[in-house]
Amino acid sequence: MDDPTTTAPATAPALEAEGLGRRYRGGWALRGCDVTVPAGRICGVVGPNGAGKSTLLSLAAGQLAPTEGRVRVLGATAGAPELRARVAYVPQDKPLYPGLTVAETLRMGRELNPVWDEAVAQQIAEQGELNPKARIGSLSGGQRTRVCLALALGKLPDLLLLDEPMADLDPLARHQLMGTLMSVAAERGAGIVLSSHILPELDGVIDHLLLVQRGRVRLAGDLEEILDGHRLLTGPAAQGSSLAAETVVEQRVSGRRAVALVRTDEPVDGDWESERPSLEDLLLGYLRASADTSADNPNRVKPDPNGVAA
Repeated sequence: MDDPTTTAPATAPALEAEGLGRRYRGGWALRGCDVTVPAGRICGVVGPNGAGKSTLLSLAAGQLAPTEGRVRVLGATAGAPELRARVAYVPQDKPLYPGLTVAETLRMGRELNPVWDEAVAQQIAEQGELNPKARIGSLSGGQRTRVCLALALGKLPDLLLLDEPMADLDPLARHQLMGTLMSVAAERGAGIVLSSHILPELDGVIDHLLLVQRGRVRLAGDLEEILDGHRLLTGPAAQGSSLAAETVVEQRVSGRRAVALVRTDEPVDGDWESERPSLEDLLLGYLRASADTSADNPNRVKPDPNGVAA
């Protein structure tokens, strides 16, 4: 039998999870996760706070051990020693040494990594106009993010795991970051898995999607295929009841008009205006349906009998 920590060929998926779960004292943060992210893709991990996004990325980075199931990264078991030079992980808490300066931190990255691109690291730092002599502890949240990204991209990884990298960046910095990430993916073929709450920033950037809700993966796959498998309908409110309940993700009524997101790639009977949803339409529809737990909502998310943490 093959050693599960042996590095697989470059064609191995960036991320594979089978029955993956992680339980904390308060309940399951992630459970029954079965996903495959192909190599070289830019994958967006989306979901509400507490959905399990950070847990998934921590498991992929080898920072947490699974309670059940398994996760492989670039063909090797997550956390395997040979992945250290191939995977870069930037968590939300930005773990940097506060007493070091920016220059000292980047020098540490250069000395600790067997492969290092000083030009890339300096470019990211200079975009944020960081003072090389400034101590990490004196920097703002956005500036610390810049330093973390400089360290991550400077090591020229085959896979970047980024947990909410844009959360504390201003719009210009987010635009610069997305441009840099797309360049890395295009020029080096590196895979990127990033979680984000900023839905518009993902549009036109990601090509693979994971939607995580209540500790479970609800949507996973090629973004274009997922969008093609849904329709956004607009029509008279009275028609809403004619839709097959099993296809409706979310439905809203405003006055005499109804808007519905449905799972289908076929024409829908009735007086509906039909179009393919945008990424934001799709994600907001699923997130609103999950958030609406009122008894009169036919599409409300039912409580999980296995106790998955919300």
